[in-house]
Amino acid sequence: MSRRVLTATGLLLVVAGLGVLGYVAWQLWGTTLLAERRHDEGVAALEDAWDAGDDTARTDVGDALAIVRVPRFGDDYAVPLLAGTDDDVLAAGLGHFDGSAGPGEVGNLAVAGHRITHGEPLRRMTELEVGDLVLVDTRTTTYTYRLVTAGDALEVPFTATWVVDPVPENPDAGGTGPDAGPDARLLTLTTCAELFHTDQRLVAFAELVDAVPR
Repeated sequence: MSRRVLTATGLLLVVAGLGVLGYVAWQLWGTTLLAERRHDEGVAALEDAWDAGDDTARTDVGDALAIVRVPRFGDDYAVPLLAGTDDDVLAAGLGHFDGSAGPGEVGNLAVAGHRITHGEPLRRMTELEVGDLVLVDTRTTTYTYRLVTAGDALEVPFTATWVVDPVPENPDAGGTGPDAGPDARLLTLTTCAELFHTDQRLVAFAELVDAVPR
């Protein structure tokens, strides 16, 4: 093989390597910077709409439904809760599982979010402790949920749909889950169990403890 061919091959490998590194860097940091800006813009737009008295029903995938605040994650933590859980939704905020309860309603307000990339709103999931609060702001009310399980207490495969049921019941006898009846008003947080790709999910349950007009 000629020196020219070897040089060209080497350059191609270098370029390919740089491309891979660039893609990884974009996934790890670029998407997060972009998503954090989208979070801020989404929160501001929703608050402006509320201030203007906008009471339009928001049900389409991607529509902003509420604002989620988690004091454990810092005073400035505020992420929009959007209808749906597809990739585009989770790149812009937290996702609300279709068919699950709305804020403050009887049933289970089921929420999904990235733990890494795309703003990583649930990166610190494992820091959540029993008793921590999750605040959900709507146009008219702030709903306060208190965690009844820790953020690292339950890990399930992504196929475990029972965690988003109206009344989640762990199929494993004595397993982690909320002690709730049919009239309970719950919130469930779900995210990846690891910081990189995994089919396992971390799940934390909370129950409604307060509702205050805004």
